[in-house]
Amino acid sequence: MSDTVIREVVKDVWTFSRPFARFGIFPFGGRSTAIKLHNGGVWILASTPLNDETKSKLKDIGDVKYIIGADAVHYLYLADFKQEYPDAKLIGVAGALNNIKDKTLKFDGLWGRDPPDTKYGFEDEIQHCYFSGYQNRDVAFLHTPSKTLIEADLMLNLPATEQYSKSLSWAFGNVKPNSWLHRNVVQSQATDVEAMKRDSRKVAAWDFDRIIPCHGDVIETDGNKAWRDAYKHFID
Repeated sequence: MSDTVIREVVKDVWTFSRPFARFGIFPFGGRSTAIKLHNGGVWILASTPLNDETKSKLKDIGDVKYIIGADAVHYLYLADFKQEYPDAKLIGVAGALNNIKDKTLKFDGLWGRDPPDTKYGFEDEIQHCYFSGYQNRDVAFLHTPSKTLIEADLMLNLPATEQYSKSLSWAFGNVKPNSWLHRNVVQSQATDVEAMKRDSRKVAAWDFDRIIPCHGDVIETDGNKAWRDAYKHFID
């Protein structure tokens, strides 16, 4: 039986959730998120294996037009997605280039290399904010029609119960956005405090209620408050 959980979280937004243990120990869970754009194309933050279930659902949703790498460490499956969808634009983070073994993989855009005002073609529906002062060089995304924030390592919401719901393993841990532990983790990942203040406040000003993290359960409501709680040190 597959351990991938696929669901439409809100209209035109699907998640692909499965087990993933950080360092092979901590059950953080993994998640890809796909969005059907108004023109029928599909934008996907690709952070889980491209298994048969994922390919079948993506085929149902539409043609994959954008493959997104959300930070410097979420790159493991980008080559598989690009091979399967060669006509899609591959956009990632410059910090991932040194980590990717396949040096023939060609990117159509790179946050951290491209000018800050670069437009990639999906901005009328999905805004983006590159965190140059965060250790993993993460990008936060706002799907404006559904008021949903999508991110990789900027926020956790553990335990990852949905991601482990079809697994023989089990989720544990309690890392919530408003916890002192989460705030300390965020502060420890800052490499440029002023850049963190700028980008944390930019995201806080976005209009969103839901947060879809790569690691942990979806925050279904009060997402903006959760963000402000986790990034209080930089926002206040």
